[in-house]
Amino acid sequence: MQLKKEILKAGDKLIRIRQGKVTEIVERKRGVTEIRVTIEGEEQEENAKAINYDFMTGPVQIGDTISLNTTAVHKKLGSGGHHFVMANFSVKQKDPEEIGHIMKLRYTPMQVKCFSVEEELNPSRAKVEDFTSLKKTPVIVGTLHSMLAPAAAGIKAASRGRLRVAYVMTDGAALPLPMSRTVAELKDKGLIDATVTVGHAFGGDFEAVNIYTGLIAAKQAARADVIIVTMGPGIVGTGTQYGFTGIEQGEIINAVNILEGRAIAVPRISFVDPRERHTGLSHHTITVLSKIAITPSVVPIPVMDPIKEDYVNKQILKAGISFDHEVITEDGSPALRFLIEKDIVVTTMGRTMSQDREFFLAAGAAGVLATRYVVF
Repeated sequence: MQLKKEILKAGDKLIRIRQGKVTEIVERKRGVTEIRVTIEGEEQEENAKAINYDFMTGPVQIGDTISLNTTAVHKKLGSGGHHFVMANFSVKQKDPEEIGHIMKLRYTPMQVKCFSVEEELNPSRAKVEDFTSLKKTPVIVGTLHSMLAPAAAGIKAASRGRLRVAYVMTDGAALPLPMSRTVAELKDKGLIDATVTVGHAFGGDFEAVNIYTGLIAAKQAARADVIIVTMGPGIVGTGTQYGFTGIEQGEIINAVNILEGRAIAVPRISFVDPRERHTGLSHHTITVLSKIAITPSVVPIPVMDPIKEDYVNKQILKAGISFDHEVITEDGSPALRFLIEKDIVVTTMGRTMSQDREFFLAAGAAGVLATRYVVF
């Protein structure tokens, strides 16, 4: 017992590991089980929320003894709210299937085996090798996971559901795709037709080693008419010019152009965010489009109140964005109406569509605009 306590505490420098017991099964869905747990120890915690990835640590039942990563909740981080099951001591773990040799989360205690599209035995390998160009396929590039739903809704609304949409999830935030309730709902309701997870993100319909083969898989294997790329839930920001994970938007824009696609950059716009650096056009978008993206993109600005539109246009002019990128005004409201019609509730930073309308209009406008560039 003493040795077990020492082992658990040894990881506290980087990972806060605690042992607990499952007290309630809240919900099982798509390989993810939400549970309630009692955490043992000198600071006993009861009725705490936790997530178990069934495909990683096996199924859980009430009464199971489990090991938990409690770091984020203990630190009261935005990515907190749930502990995560690291191991279940009450079940015998099955050996993984033999197929697949690409490891993600490499050289960590949680490394997982994936069957990547680049592997010789993967049926998609030949399609990836046959790739020559994206042929101007529109690729919407966002920075926040909350941009995904309105962008997809814009595509489906403007095309009357005729266009096939693939979502490429990067490893800029959450790594397991099943973590996203949004993706599950969008797939269930037909707004997303296929998913690809790239880098160390995993759990998509297709796995890829990097953003380039991820885009290729979306086009060749998933047969996408329009591709949406953005990270999973949980962007990191520091308040510094370059210290945010959404900076990947610039590098993805470059990748799209290298592969001869048409990059559409979703601008982050808000007039209710209390932080001055995110007022109007966010400093994230300004940094990406003026400093990081060294190849051009189309930047849709949604139809807004004239005063707000003027504010954003002045920011764009001051940053010199319109010299390197094509700025187009587009109506994003069809996307918002489509989300309401499909009974899909979306939020960003805890704010709803009615509370932060311009944010969702911008992503919706990107979806609507993308349909104009589809070539059959």
